[in-house]
Order: sequence, then C-alpha cells, then structure tokens
Amino acid sequence: MRTDAFDFDLPEELIALRPPERRDGARMLRVMPNADAALLADLMISDLPDQLRAGDALVFNNTKVLAALLKGHRQRGDSQVAISVNLLARLSDDRWSTLAKPARRLKQGDALCFSAQQGGEGLAAHVAQVGDSGVVEIKFDLSGHALDEAIDRVGLMPLPHYIAAKRAPDQDDRASYQTLFAKHTGAVAAPTAGLHFTDALLSALKKKGVLIHYVTLHVGGGTFLPVKADRTEDHVMHDEWGEVDEATAGHLNAVRASGGRIIAVGTTSLRLLETAAREDGTIAPFAGDTDIFITPGYRFKAVDLLMTNFHLPKSTLFMLVSAFAGLEMMKSAYVYAIAERYRFYSYGDACLLDLQE
Repeated sequence: MRTDAFDFDLPEELIALRPPERRDGARMLRVMPNADAALLADLMISDLPDQLRAGDALVFNNTKVLAALLKGHRQRGDSQVAISVNLLARLSDDRWSTLAKPARRLKQGDALCFSAQQGGEGLAAHVAQVGDSGVVEIKFDLSGHALDEAIDRVGLMPLPHYIAAKRAPDQDDRASYQTLFAKHTGAVAAPTAGLHFTDALLSALKKKGVLIHYVTLHVGGGTFLPVKADRTEDHVMHDEWGEVDEATAGHLNAVRASGGRIIAVGTTSLRLLETAAREDGTIAPFAGDTDIFITPGYRFKAVDLLMTNFHLPKSTLFMLVSAFAGLEMMKSAYVYAIAERYRFYSYGDACLLDLQE
C-alpha cells in the first residue's frame, strides 16, 4: 500500500507544545465507524467513564521514560564540538545505540562528555561505532545501575522532534512527559495516551466497574524515525521489548470470556496485546521483542477499543489507527478534528476509537 495514502495537511499551530493544565483536561473525539460514515462526538477526557461499561478492562503501558536526551561536546585533541544524542536502545550494561546530532562530526574513538543540566558531575563516554542515518553506538564510562542514575541526572526528557524543534525540554517535562503509573524504566518516548490519566479519573473508572491492567512496552527510538519508503511493505519497524505477564493475560482472557471489552490505552499497549494474542483472540503470556507493523488489512484479535492521541501524517501510528477504525473513517475524523481545532500529537488531545467490523 502506498504511504502517501496516509498523508494529510495539518496546520502547524495545532501541534501542542505543552500539555493542558490538568492531565484530564484535554478533549477527546469519539469515533464510531457506522456503515459508510463515522459517527463523531466531542467529549472531554473526564467523560471516559461514561463511554465504558462495568466489566470492561483498560490496559495501560507502565513503561517509564528515561531522561534520554544528552547534551555535551565531542573532544578530539584540542578541538571541541557541541553535540546531542537521543538514546535509542540499550545494547549492553555500558553501551547504547543513539541518534546523534551532528553525527557527521563523530568518528570511532572520539571522547564525549555530557554535562549535567543542573550542575554536578557529568557523564563521559566514547564513540564505539558510527552507523547510517545518524545512528551512533556509544560506550559509557559507567555501567548498569550507576549508568542509569547518571543518565537520570544528566539527561533531559526526549521530546519528539515536532516539539523539540519549537522549544527546549525543561524541568516541567520531567513530570508532564511521564505517566502517573510509570514503573519500569526503559522507554525513550512516552506512551502518550496514558498522560491524560489522573488518580481521580482512575478512581471514577474503578467506581464504574472498569478494570485496570498494566503491560510493559519500552517505546523505542523508532518513534522518532520517519517512514521513508514509498510503500508500507518496504518499511522496517524497529524492535521494542515488551511483557504481558501470566496473571495479566489470564485476567484479560477472563474479561473477554465474561462479555467485557478490552480497551488499549495507546498504540503501544495495542501493539503488545496483538503481539501476544493467539489466533482465537486469547492472550498468551509474552516477554521479548516485537516489531509488529499494523496497516489496513490486519485482523485485530485482542482489542475492542483504542484510546490514542492524534498522530503524524504518513506515520506508522496513523497507519495503525487507520487499520483499526478504517482509513476513510480516520481521514474524515482528522478533517473534523482539524476544523474543530483539536490539539495534535504527544501533548495534544485524544480520540476513542471503536474497532471497525
């Protein structure tokens, strides 16, 4: 399928650079495929309990975002050059694959020093290998837990490029670009649909009889990489590590067996659930890498509804929601959202989608 089928025009001013004042203060567009048209309803995030039923299950991604943007300089003899790297994937206790800028100024063996943003000790490393498209392998002077602590001290939140191009990450992002239920460190981008939830909203959902479950998918650096192929078949997805434990798989299967629905909060939760799903729609325990790429024509097995933010044109995520609710349905919904001035992307508004039958 041609990737330009997933293109659309988005006014730049609709890209949200900051989250709403309250996490649950964003808008939510309800999209319900119905014959040849999409039924649309303008709601607020706080209306979510009214859209669900007792016995339904919300599935959240409880990954925790690393402060994965490191800024510093390259040292080569007496020469210094300012650089920045986004951590992409951990390769070993002391090595990371990174997306470096400017990568063309780096060579194997170069010494790197990353500065602490609020003073204090920096973090040293060297270039282990230079790859293609700005990907650089870095070996740090620290390893294991000590390296994790240093990254947290030195790094900034890795805001997506469409935000970072407009403003620098700051201390506010350390809280606002992390979900309330973030637990397992390993992501280099946030599962952004989960950013909308507050303790009060979770309490209201539980009072309604909605069940809450968690899976873990460490969102990888592929989130930052554009789709360059002309056809979806030629795009290569990057691996991301995820886990659905045995207890959670059992609980979700019981929900389905009793007539409840599974609602994935975010495309990351959905991709992991579909990776773990058997052909009969039941969910198996899973722990490992997934590179699942969902485009129109995919048969969904595990998820009934999807809550997600609004996505980039020609992105793998817009392809996924088009597979879920229908390409023409989603194009119509996005035209409506743009006309109604919904806010787009990571810090923007959300939509709640029914699976197209």
